[in-house]
Amino acid sequence: MSTEQNIIPPGINTALIHSIPVDPLTGSISVPIYQTSTFVQEAPGVNKGYDYARSNNPTRQALEHILAKLENGRVAAAFASGLAAIDAVIKLLRTGDEILAVDDIYGGAFRLFTQVYQRFGIQVNYADTTDVRNVLNSITPGTKLIWIETPTNPTLKISDIQSICEIAKAHHPEILVCVDNTFASPSLQQPLNLGADLVLHSGTKYLGGHSDLIAGAVIAKDDAWGEQIKFIQNASGAILSPHDSWLLIRGIETLHLRMARHSEQALKVAQFLAMHPDVDRVYYPGLPHHSNHDIAVRQQSGFGGVVSFTLKNDTEEAATRVICNTHYFKLAESLGGVKSLLCHPATMTHKTIPSEKRKQAGVADSLIRLSVGLEDATDLIADLETALEKANSLKNNLHII
Repeated sequence: MSTEQNIIPPGINTALIHSIPVDPLTGSISVPIYQTSTFVQEAPGVNKGYDYARSNNPTRQALEHILAKLENGRVAAAFASGLAAIDAVIKLLRTGDEILAVDDIYGGAFRLFTQVYQRFGIQVNYADTTDVRNVLNSITPGTKLIWIETPTNPTLKISDIQSICEIAKAHHPEILVCVDNTFASPSLQQPLNLGADLVLHSGTKYLGGHSDLIAGAVIAKDDAWGEQIKFIQNASGAILSPHDSWLLIRGIETLHLRMARHSEQALKVAQFLAMHPDVDRVYYPGLPHHSNHDIAVRQQSGFGGVVSFTLKNDTEEAATRVICNTHYFKLAESLGGVKSLLCHPATMTHKTIPSEKRKQAGVADSLIRLSVGLEDATDLIADLETALEKANSLKNNLHII
């Protein structure tokens, strides 16, 4: 005879799958798509919990419940894009406030910070957050938000989330710490458990996992910040549609399986690149020589599916010869899908960042970012080997000419 005391807590995969509710009206095992803009009210202000789809929608609400559970947060808000989610967090600030951001920042966030919010009097300072001393030395009386990406895009720097949160709160308890957890996903890392106040995702990437939607999310550790984010979501209107909410739920159902496979394949690809004579540096936190490997081991349960590398011939031309000669790796923006992609950050994702600043952050001219998909690692490695050989052959032919 079992009692509540004898019940063993479910494993993480079981808890995730069964956090997705069965529809109470029909018994549908899949969350229904409530494709409606408005809801009939019984009387003014009397409804079944929904009045207008911008304010709330049952499909989006189901997704937000799942996201909060994934990150062990109190409140989640789903947005129309990752940048819309970033925008919502910055709207928590006021004129005169300062952001302390990781130096190796996503190009879209850099553009939003510098070309939009600095015009409204919000100053952004940058620091290499992989060294907590830099964080301590960069906090000013005006610092209200510390913005961390870990792993970063595209050089996969790792910041010690717990140490940074402790420093921030010791300096001033009201400093917010927001972690962009896109590259690790909640399957591999839970920043709220390490002290962060907010965690952010581009749901376009690993949460969705199939390169078929654009989405963003913010998850708050406590109700107070969560309510403010939800207010901004409704007031600004950058909501996620019911259909995209359903797609994101569908993707999350297999998140743990996919992240394990992405991590396994990416490590093999990184190990191959680390031994290749034409490759200068490989950026992957799963490699023991990665400068922040020990921190990654401590705060992550896996290393993810993104690998970046530079060439000994550190030029855009050399990188172009490689990326234009792959077969399985497709040249495209974004990452985190089942099909392998590659891109050239200097001319694609980070082209809005001034060249000098980009290089200071480690994004070299020849740096190539790989999103390792779910194909067989042997095929992906052979694809890269062939591309590197062709690129080298083209270089030699050009030299002869």
